[in-house]
Amino acid sequence: MEETSKSINSRRRTLRQSLGLGRMSLPVGLTDRIEHIRTIDRVVLPLAKTIRRRLPLGSPLRDLLHGVPTGHPLHPPLATVSLGCWTATAVLDAIDVDPRASQAVLATGIAMAIPTAAAGMTDWSVLHLEQQRVGFVHALVNLTALGLYSGSLMLRLSGRHRAGRALAFAGLGAASVGGYLGGHLAYRMAAGPTHAEPTTHLVPLGWHDLCRLWDLPDGRPVSRRLGYIHLFVLRHGTHVKVLADRCSHLAGPLHQGRLVLEDDEACVVCPWHGSTFRLDDGAVVHGPATAPQPAFEVNVRGDGVVQVRPRQA
Repeated sequence: MEETSKSINSRRRTLRQSLGLGRMSLPVGLTDRIEHIRTIDRVVLPLAKTIRRRLPLGSPLRDLLHGVPTGHPLHPPLATVSLGCWTATAVLDAIDVDPRASQAVLATGIAMAIPTAAAGMTDWSVLHLEQQRVGFVHALVNLTALGLYSGSLMLRLSGRHRAGRALAFAGLGAASVGGYLGGHLAYRMAAGPTHAEPTTHLVPLGWHDLCRLWDLPDGRPVSRRLGYIHLFVLRHGTHVKVLADRCSHLAGPLHQGRLVLEDDEACVVCPWHGSTFRLDDGAVVHGPATAPQPAFEVNVRGDGVVQVRPRQA
């Protein structure tokens, strides 16, 4: 038994070394390697550009697929439905219930995969290149899972239930790998969480002196620091608007963005991926961002010092 264990460990070390993974665990090492596979850029870059061209910034369909109306990315909950249906299919197959039940659940998962993929590809098209590489492999693995499940459904409908079950279990394996890659993309590479949420929690309560009013250019946004927090600051005469400067989507510098009017309300457009935020309260007007930009209350003292504090709920 000891020799067998040593042999297995030796083979694992050899595999990690051959893949250039060093001391990293095999799954983490592989995902890190995927981030740096430049050979797939010849597919990734044109595909992302095509999606962005077909779904222009600010279009209602694009905002819907990003999840702007709900305030949360649309892709994760849709993916949960498909994966949940496919997992339930495996359970139903294992306990050998009425085949019609597993077929209905399986078909539901397949149907939900279509809007899930549409939302995922829309989000993917505006990620950083390393994130897009992992997302591309994630999509290929999930497409494999979808193919296996579709084949399983066809076999079941033709009466070949045993073969259909075997194909479904293979699909569950592929979907599990796809889920792992999706988790790596969302949590380790921070492709899903808001990048602006921590800002207000890092600012102590109360008013804080920021700068002098007349040191701010009129009508042009600038970045100012409050401790180690970067703020977007815009002055119009004696009125000042202040937001967190790092875009909630992927931390782009808002002070370098364009000022626009949306429904007669002043907004700023992130220079990186086009997220549009209302200056009054940081609300999302257009995606890809779904989380609002933290806004700050402003007080201009009689001596011209601009004071800020996080906006109260």
